[in-house]
Amino acid sequence: MPELPEVETVRRGLAPVLEGAVFAHVEQRRANLRFPFPAQFQERLTGRRVDKLERRAKYLLARLDDRQLLVMHLGMSGRFIIGSSTDAFQDTETMPGEFVHKAGESDKHDHVIFEMSNLAVIRYNDARRFGYMTLVEDGEFNTHPLFCKLGIEPLGGDLDTAFLARKGRGRKQPLKSFLLDQRIIAGLGNIYVCEALFRAGLKPDNAASVLATRSGAPSQAARRLAPAICAVLEDALAAGGSSLRDYRKADGSLGYFQHSFGVYGREGEPCGKPRCGGTIQRLVQNGRSTFYCRICQK
Repeated sequence: MPELPEVETVRRGLAPVLEGAVFAHVEQRRANLRFPFPAQFQERLTGRRVDKLERRAKYLLARLDDRQLLVMHLGMSGRFIIGSSTDAFQDTETMPGEFVHKAGESDKHDHVIFEMSNLAVIRYNDARRFGYMTLVEDGEFNTHPLFCKLGIEPLGGDLDTAFLARKGRGRKQPLKSFLLDQRIIAGLGNIYVCEALFRAGLKPDNAASVLATRSGAPSQAARRLAPAICAVLEDALAAGGSSLRDYRKADGSLGYFQHSFGVYGREGEPCGKPRCGGTIQRLVQNGRSTFYCRICQK
């Protein structure tokens, strides 16, 4: 599933063609994806202007001019393919933001098509149909079931050593499970938690209580982990996301952060930290593969 950097990369790719544009025509080709579309989905979007495209955790949020929010989740394989309704531009990259690209996926998996007032055509393509879209009233956002229990944004300025110590104090659950809990930190996924723990030199099966001293103050573990989480996300954003398996950027090109993984998917390979000499191991936690070095992660 795309994680925070991938979703943010998609947001940045879509923003130039969505923000300020009006949904001139909306084509909904099936009644449901992972969940049913809301009633009158096409009619409620048509004619509406996108004032701003935002992200919350792994969700894309298009703020519309009638105070609705178009909520979009990519699921496992969802992606947006941006083209143009003008034939002259089909083979070029000269439309707004240089986001005009030929389709890279079979159109039989195109489930929603947005034709915009700026001539951009945005296709939502999802072979597995685990993604979904819905409409939420702006005033109901904070109490909506999808969002009311989400934790802090890791890049929003709230993730610091004091936060980790406060949330981790006394917790017996494994550190990795703690970091994957969307009620604590929203948007972190398996890849970047593995990478952040590696950078911080912390074992994934340590108890989360390692983040606080007996008095509740931030421990050395918390002081290493907070900046490691932020750094690995920023590095992934700079590289355009990880592009594992089905994931691609909104413009169809691939991200390259996967070439910089320290541990993820590298079972049996030597640890890349200088003078470590360890080998990357894999263990299964809550049904997910965890990659780590048992020598330099303590």
